[in-house]
Amino acid sequence: MTKKRILVAMSGGVDSSVTAALLVEAGHEVVGATMKTFCYDETPGHSRTCCGLDGIMDARRVADGLGIAHYVFDVEKEFTRDVIDDFVAEYAQGRTPNPCVRCNSNTKFGDLLRRGRALGCDTIATGHYVRSGVGPRGETALYRGRDRDKDQAYFLWGLPSELLDLLHFPLGDLTKSQVRQRARDLDLLTAEKPESQEICFVPTGDYRDLLKTRLRKRHPALEPGPVVDLDGRTVGEHDGYAGFTVGQRKGLGGGFSEPHFVIRVDPERRAVVVGPRWALESRWVEVNDLNWFHAAPSEGEEVQVQIRHRARPVEARIRDQESGELSLELMEPQRAVTPGQSCAVFRGEQLLGGGRIVKGVSAVDHSARQGGTTKATPAQ
Repeated sequence: MTKKRILVAMSGGVDSSVTAALLVEAGHEVVGATMKTFCYDETPGHSRTCCGLDGIMDARRVADGLGIAHYVFDVEKEFTRDVIDDFVAEYAQGRTPNPCVRCNSNTKFGDLLRRGRALGCDTIATGHYVRSGVGPRGETALYRGRDRDKDQAYFLWGLPSELLDLLHFPLGDLTKSQVRQRARDLDLLTAEKPESQEICFVPTGDYRDLLKTRLRKRHPALEPGPVVDLDGRTVGEHDGYAGFTVGQRKGLGGGFSEPHFVIRVDPERRAVVVGPRWALESRWVEVNDLNWFHAAPSEGEEVQVQIRHRARPVEARIRDQESGELSLELMEPQRAVTPGQSCAVFRGEQLLGGGRIVKGVSAVDHSARQGGTTKATPAQ
């Protein structure tokens, strides 16, 4: 690799610390940067989040130990607009957002590059477990990380394609255990630091606390409403549909002849629709807010899709792509296809792009839409 001046996103965790250390070791001129994404208060929760004050201090200590400069970028305004406001709006509309995807797509990478260039850096690096390489047509492409347990390609489908040539992912060929060992070998203070699991701007661990502070008083998303079955009969009451997501079982009460789950959230009626496990299965997925790194996959092409983090990829066929929306036929039914979550599209190991899930559709419902005579069974 040609020696470069590289801006490294440093969260204060072990992954970004090793990323910076490996680039220094390779002889690059490295500059560390941590993003201040929200207004910190004095609660311990905010301090301990991955983007909190503790993270900033750990990143600075690691940078000092590596002998590199370290900056803190205040992106609170951009992060609030692009991530937090979107997070709240999605729940208010009965959907389940993915804020990490939103942050990567709209705030993190683009803002880092813009600010990095002001510091003389033309490329940026992060600690994501994803590989950057050459695609089949000679284009710069993203591939899954070698460590499938840590692979983070799913979170990067929304990156602007023009950034691909400017990104470095030094951990893409490493496993998490190898990264931990490198941190120990380098005597980095973050070597044994546990991973942050919570949403960084929800330190209490309950996203409804954030919604209560951000939504207006008596917002319908936080008000009581009916729990209804697939036939429209009221079978209970909930205390706010924003507290429910497709596939959820907890909080639905009892009295059913078999386990029931949230099948969909209906904000117009302020209703949570529940049903048995079979009603969660979808054979089609409708997706919007599409982003492709290069050419979009062709009609009829077989691809692999991942509909949530930790889910295994499944075979799918491109059936329709018009007016910014995509219809995918799944080769095997998937449960709890959740509106608002991400659908990342792959060709083998290569990430092609993706979009936001609008809904999942059962095979019989899809047939009915196309003019078939089969009676539709309830589905999401």
